[in-house]
Amino acid sequence: MIIECLRTNHVENPLGYLMERVSFSWIVTEAAGMHAVRSRVRVALDEAMTNVIHDSGEQVDIRSVDYAPELELQPETRYYWQVEVWDDKGDHGKSETAYFETAAQLKESAWIRAPFEKKIHPLFRKKISVEQKPVKARLYICGLGVYEAYVNGEKIGDEYLTPYCNDYNLWLQYQTYDVTDQIHEGDNCLGVMLGNGWYKGRFGFVEHMGELYGDTCHMICELHLTYADGSKCVIPSDESWLCAPAPVLESSIYDGEIWDSRKEIPGWSEAGCEAEGFVHAVRYEEKKGLLVPRLSLPVKIMEKIKPAELIHTAADELVIDFGQEMTGWVEFLCEEPEGSEIVFQFGEILQEGKFYNENLRSAKEEYHYISNGKKVWVRPHFTFYGFRYMKVTGIKDVRLENFAGCVMYSEMERTGRIQTSDPKVNQLVHNALWGQKGNFLDVPTDCPQRDERMGWTGDAQVFSATASYNMYTPAFYRKYLYDMKLEQDTLNGSVPHVVPDVLGQIDRILHAKDKESDNVAVSTAHGSCAWSDAGTVIPWTIYQAFGDKTLLEQQYGNMKSWADYIRKVDVEKCGGSFLWTDGFHFADWLALDNYHKGSCFGATDPYFVASAYYYYSVSLTAKAAKALEKKEDAAYYEDLALHIKEAFLKEYYTATGRLAQETQTALAIVLWLDLIPEGAKQRQIDRLMEKLEEEKMHLTTGFVGTPLLCPVLTQNGHADAAYTLLLNEDFPSWLYEVNMGATTIWERWNSVLPDGSISDTGMNSLNHYAYGSVVEWMYRYMCGLNGCEEAPGYERFMICPYVDERFEWVRMSYDSAKGKIRSEWRKKDNGYFYKVEIPFDTEADFVLNQDAETVTVNEVERPNLKKGDRIHLAKGVYEIYMA
Repeated sequence: MIIECLRTNHVENPLGYLMERVSFSWIVTEAAGMHAVRSRVRVALDEAMTNVIHDSGEQVDIRSVDYAPELELQPETRYYWQVEVWDDKGDHGKSETAYFETAAQLKESAWIRAPFEKKIHPLFRKKISVEQKPVKARLYICGLGVYEAYVNGEKIGDEYLTPYCNDYNLWLQYQTYDVTDQIHEGDNCLGVMLGNGWYKGRFGFVEHMGELYGDTCHMICELHLTYADGSKCVIPSDESWLCAPAPVLESSIYDGEIWDSRKEIPGWSEAGCEAEGFVHAVRYEEKKGLLVPRLSLPVKIMEKIKPAELIHTAADELVIDFGQEMTGWVEFLCEEPEGSEIVFQFGEILQEGKFYNENLRSAKEEYHYISNGKKVWVRPHFTFYGFRYMKVTGIKDVRLENFAGCVMYSEMERTGRIQTSDPKVNQLVHNALWGQKGNFLDVPTDCPQRDERMGWTGDAQVFSATASYNMYTPAFYRKYLYDMKLEQDTLNGSVPHVVPDVLGQIDRILHAKDKESDNVAVSTAHGSCAWSDAGTVIPWTIYQAFGDKTLLEQQYGNMKSWADYIRKVDVEKCGGSFLWTDGFHFADWLALDNYHKGSCFGATDPYFVASAYYYYSVSLTAKAAKALEKKEDAAYYEDLALHIKEAFLKEYYTATGRLAQETQTALAIVLWLDLIPEGAKQRQIDRLMEKLEEEKMHLTTGFVGTPLLCPVLTQNGHADAAYTLLLNEDFPSWLYEVNMGATTIWERWNSVLPDGSISDTGMNSLNHYAYGSVVEWMYRYMCGLNGCEEAPGYERFMICPYVDERFEWVRMSYDSAKGKIRSEWRKKDNGYFYKVEIPFDTEADFVLNQDAETVTVNEVERPNLKKGDRIHLAKGVYEIYMA
């Protein structure tokens, strides 16, 4: 037996994270038995596990997806933990020790800034003398807008754009770094360089508007040294630190960076630097958000891409094609003479064979580097780009081997993989994954390139299930939901359109300048259906995927707050009708069925969508209450949901069962949520098929309807129609994008027209993952993997593939919270062959989705089975043949 993947709050060996509650999880592999019968978890203060502070004892009910002991944690302490498991065959395993370390409380340091003009990017340095090599050294640091920290000339850590993106008025994250190996006896030097980032740079829709959270770069840090004799020393940030201008002339999340290497100060973060021209830092006293340990996962260079092609365009441009839409930056070897200015411009698509970036709106997306004549590899520091193409000027001899595309996103393991016999469908899966990679940079953004890049809640909500098949997401969403919680607390439970609420911050600033301004209409809005419902949908989705009841408990209060907010709007503005018929709603955003030219809104009545989501969010809150054994809450929200359903049926159906809204999206919604009068379901199914046939079996749905369409068709006897939607290759369809060369998911169904021209420049991202939510359908229905609501985290699940003769084979693997699950099917003779792998300590049902005369399981015939019957499976690999 092997016990592996030990995680604390879903992070392996976390250092300096916020630990409001501790939850442990692990996976068991190579066990002799089928199930765990006992488990034991111990927590100690030493790696040898002798100074034990918690011992669960051998228990039968410890869940490997969420064990949350009551621990009184002390700051600046490393805790070790270990798991033992016994199975039903007498096999026993003991894990290696894992650890987590709490952060320090920053009590001795001060926020400091440089006494320069506010536009100057500062460097800070602090020379320190260490009498003996420390046995432990930790740097605790936060720098605004973004920072890079150095010790003795080397960058600390391998993450970038710290301290990341959140509402800095509400909270600030500080990171913890283990610098024990870098600190040596004698003279050492700490260095910190600051850029503008989201805090000080341009952020939001209003062109040229920056400094939303502050106008001055500043930082705070403490270096804690522990010596062999147990003594400690703290080096805080204060006025003794020295500062000088950095070689960064400009930095912006949207516009890029200008670096003048002639202004570099050699050895500025090394002890031997003379520090000529440096001046003392000064204290920064302005009010700031609460400073807390980090929640953000590290943003790292997760992979590198070699350039695919050097293009000499008809406009006499040199453009590098990286072959893949990506988010990050480009590193390159500079060999140009001193004073040469190298300029990179980034874009998503070529137009008429030429470089193009007009769809980025006001975002410049540029990198400028002024050479000091030295041969050196160069990278940006305080920005990132969304791009496939890079226009190069200022380099005389452009050689592809001198460039590398650095793909950056929050550190998450890939968990899901789908492959099929159709290369175009495989490309679609690839595109959805790369859309996630490109937009999961600390915040689940809508797009990574234009002057937006915000955490739109609607996009995040519709994609959260797909995201959690693709990658191990719970820690990523924990941070996003923490952001959301703090925003909700300022909005009486409502959820803003974007999290962090940069639009609300713009609103506050503009109102302060001009209380009658007309420029704040969208930013004053919050509480939009399907967008704000992220407050209930995402916590429930994460709970179902990973089984962490501790995380659900932490989010439950805000699920209630959102449900209660809608109820309050209902009572105060909608007459207590149990309908949601007030306010602004994006609803079925970017659907194709609104025949008013240029409208971004779908034809489905927004209050219809809002009332349906009212029911949905209240129902999810009831389910969460039940899961958390909050019986009174569960009863209240279940009763409220019944009233909403009754009101919905009365408002939107005729006496004969005809739905008042007969768009594809409206019909998909009522089938998905069972908002249908008794006896009228088949009518809605038939009408949905008729609506599809009117469009020659093409979808017209937007952000709300698209994730639902294939699932409701499959659930209601029309899997063939769902497959047709998947496999359509003309506009509008997923494979139309693939045929047009897409490597990520587009914002619009027609982002690029058949002639290759871009359809719109005002709002047209080529990396916008929302429509990639079809991949959830592929996991759940094409591959058949469905969790069990009563046993989340795949403790129990169902394999129920819907096959289609247009595929020769389909295979899927998913590294679930319990272990690897595999599902495969392929044509064989006159039937279908299935191969399924079930991990340890789980149970699954294989559901027959076709009539068959012959069914064999591992070559043993199973008689008297028919369509809809279940074959119960435990740990193991099963080969099933049906003909």
